[in-house]
Amino acid sequence: MSPHPGARSIAFSAALLLAAFAGCGAPESGKTHITFWALGAEGEHVAKLIPGFTERHPDIDVRVQIIPWNAAHEKLLTAFAGGSLPDMCQLGNTWIPEFRTLNAIDNLSPWVARSSTVHDSSYFPGIWDTNVMDSLLYGVPWYVDTRVLFYRTDLLAASGVSSPPRSWEEWFDCSARMKKRYPESYANFFSTNNEWAPPVIMGLQEGSRLLKENNTLGDFSGPEFTSAMRAFTTFFKNEWAPVKTAQIVSVYQAFAEGYFAMYITGPWYIGEFKNRLPDSLQGKWMTAPLPGPNGGIGLSLAGGSSLVMFSRSAHKEAVWQLIEYLSGPETQLEFYRLTGDLPARIETWRDSSLAGNKFTAAFFEQLKHVVPTPKVPEWEQIAQKVREYVELITMNQYTVDEGLRSLDREVNVILEKRRWLLHGR
Repeated sequence: MSPHPGARSIAFSAALLLAAFAGCGAPESGKTHITFWALGAEGEHVAKLIPGFTERHPDIDVRVQIIPWNAAHEKLLTAFAGGSLPDMCQLGNTWIPEFRTLNAIDNLSPWVARSSTVHDSSYFPGIWDTNVMDSLLYGVPWYVDTRVLFYRTDLLAASGVSSPPRSWEEWFDCSARMKKRYPESYANFFSTNNEWAPPVIMGLQEGSRLLKENNTLGDFSGPEFTSAMRAFTTFFKNEWAPVKTAQIVSVYQAFAEGYFAMYITGPWYIGEFKNRLPDSLQGKWMTAPLPGPNGGIGLSLAGGSSLVMFSRSAHKEAVWQLIEYLSGPETQLEFYRLTGDLPARIETWRDSSLAGNKFTAAFFEQLKHVVPTPKVPEWEQIAQKVREYVELITMNQYTVDEGLRSLDREVNVILEKRRWLLHGR
């Protein structure tokens, strides 16, 4: 899952395509010069960390270029086609398979094997796995995100619910109680017109792999995802979630007004709710790990961004030194303080700024229970098809079975080239 571009790119314009330099003036001769493309807000803030790297490595000059999220994918592909990729880049996790297929990024396993800083045991296993393909590592997690449940504690309590749901059965019961207590409102909000994550998460929790036969065919009409989709549509059939979500202009206002009380989303909403909700509600919302089908913490998505080394770089030793520096616990903590992005290193979470944060506690627990989406270059296209068909199903334009069969047919078309490459058919 790529980091949430909509939440990070709004404030950035094409002007950010201008380079941001770690120092002033032209690069000094005699130094090794490397270029680092960083995306969105992270690019603005990572430049503040470069002086610390330069102190340790005065012979390396780092040029940070900031790319808006909404332009990044096209710019990277254009640069690949033109042979003008930088030395290294921040890459969304779901983009790793695509650039690996293009042979654009290097296998980092040999570098990790001799590193004193980067070890797989220092990272959440599900996050580390997003960078592994065919047992080789193509990126080092830089920051992480996943989805948890944000909820109004006061509205749940008024409905007779003392704690967030820990199973699907409790989730349904909580939703029914809230609908009875607040008949003009909804218990949950799922933005089906532009969001694919919640039904995919429920499918993963039921054991669906989403794709089958070596990721060459869709498996959304399989029994696991079908079961999850039936459960997901229960929220709409019972009016526990609104079907027409486009009418909600502001999620923050709707959450504040009690139009809904539970929302599955990512860590960027911690800061947004702190800044946008009125003072009177600041003690009346909380986060919790996602409920699983049968209780306990359910699976969620492994998301975030990783640091990659481009294959054509002529300065790979210097690039790896920068990756190691940005991956160090102290640097990770400073980056969190600058951006609010959750650190990838587990030991960084012991710092009081995270360990004492009641809102991030749910993310720490959830990050122990995350899995990647299928590692195929076509996943972004497939995810949008999932979104389209989920919306049609929730609007009763398809039954669950009809919609998922049609979804698989479209997914199979998207994966046609992959089948041909793997099987010659």
